[in-house]
Amino acid sequence: MFFYYIKLALLSYRRNPVLSSLMVLAIAVGIGAFMVVYTLTYIMGGDPIPQKSDQLYHIQFDYGDPAISAFEPPPQLTYRDAMAMLEAPFDYPRTATSRFSEAIEPPSRNIAPFFANGRGALSDFFTMFDVPFLYGGPWGAESDSNGEQVVVLSRDMNDRLFGGENSVGKNLDLGGLVFTIVGVLDEWQPIPKFYDLNNGQFNVSEEVYVPWHLIASQELRRSGNTNCWAPPEGDDFQAFLNAECAWIQYWVQLPDQNAFNEYQSFLNSYVEEQRAFGRMRVPVDKRLFNVIEWMEEQEALPNEIKVLTVLAGLLLAVCLLNTVGLLLAKFLGKSAELGVRQALGANKSSLMIQHTIETGVLGTIGGLLGLGFAVLGMEGVKILLSGDIPLDWLGIDMTMAMTTVGLAIISGVFAGLYPIWRTSRINPAIHLKTQ
Repeated sequence: MFFYYIKLALLSYRRNPVLSSLMVLAIAVGIGAFMVVYTLTYIMGGDPIPQKSDQLYHIQFDYGDPAISAFEPPPQLTYRDAMAMLEAPFDYPRTATSRFSEAIEPPSRNIAPFFANGRGALSDFFTMFDVPFLYGGPWGAESDSNGEQVVVLSRDMNDRLFGGENSVGKNLDLGGLVFTIVGVLDEWQPIPKFYDLNNGQFNVSEEVYVPWHLIASQELRRSGNTNCWAPPEGDDFQAFLNAECAWIQYWVQLPDQNAFNEYQSFLNSYVEEQRAFGRMRVPVDKRLFNVIEWMEEQEALPNEIKVLTVLAGLLLAVCLLNTVGLLLAKFLGKSAELGVRQALGANKSSLMIQHTIETGVLGTIGGLLGLGFAVLGMEGVKILLSGDIPLDWLGIDMTMAMTTVGLAIISGVFAGLYPIWRTSRINPAIHLKTQ
């Protein structure tokens, strides 16, 4: 019977092509617009590391000058506080991390020197954030403590410099220093780039990674945001390191609530100690943020997307209301036919099932058309955003495609509930008298 009802739905479409096409178009437009915005929200605001997002915590301290009423504590740490956190008596995985940019002298003379975006980090960075490796692996903890000149390349950088071959063990001239390659990453592009929301939450991941202590010891060219609320007491690099300037992201992995409470108590004690020295005079409400909390705190999902989500939902509602009216007109237009069928023995439940399947068929066609609209809409978004952020990650994947069609079917059936109910209440005697 199911396939028979589908056949009846298609025949009904042929009998009323204009009205049916208007319903399909209304569903397609509403679903297409909604799915474009929903996909943006799904990608930009999703959990980038769901397997441990509740274990990874970013630190924010009570920085600033209380004399500046509009000053908000920056989301990063100063060098002295980052070092204090690294020296804390805990075994929890942790990493200080920040960006730099240095010139690379390629091993091949056919490639001109160029600047690469780099990141300094501790070895725990790669295990904490589940960074995948194609060749080799991260450097060890001894490389962090000894300041060894080792480097991990991104897959794209390895392709560019070594043609995609296993480059582990080879040397790389970075910033005039010789580094030994210990690992090559596989494809890794968390969206949003939660581990550093200060420098473009949708920017591509860095191309080279080195032990974080080398940024200070070798005075690598720092890049990224720096917030200072007091000038350095000197002109050299050490004066900058000692200054009240926040430029370092700091993450710690706390496996359970007991670890969280222990670390929270440590941070509170550290802040009170620093206040006794005249520092950290702008209290914050929270000092430890897990991944999702940190993304919300830093507004990783732009407010414009949230507004567009509401507007797209309203557009979908309007389109469904129009569909309700069109379905009502179509079904009531078949009142005479339905009256005859009831007189010949068709019960109300079979008529309701038939029309429910018909609305599902219309929803399916509208969903497929809406999927096309959504794909075109995403391409339009790419054009609008081109030049601002890399957009390779932006698109309709299989999950979103199936969601689009599924939502269209549900929307079609939902829009048909009232028309179906009205149709089922038709009194066949009235129409039989008119025949």
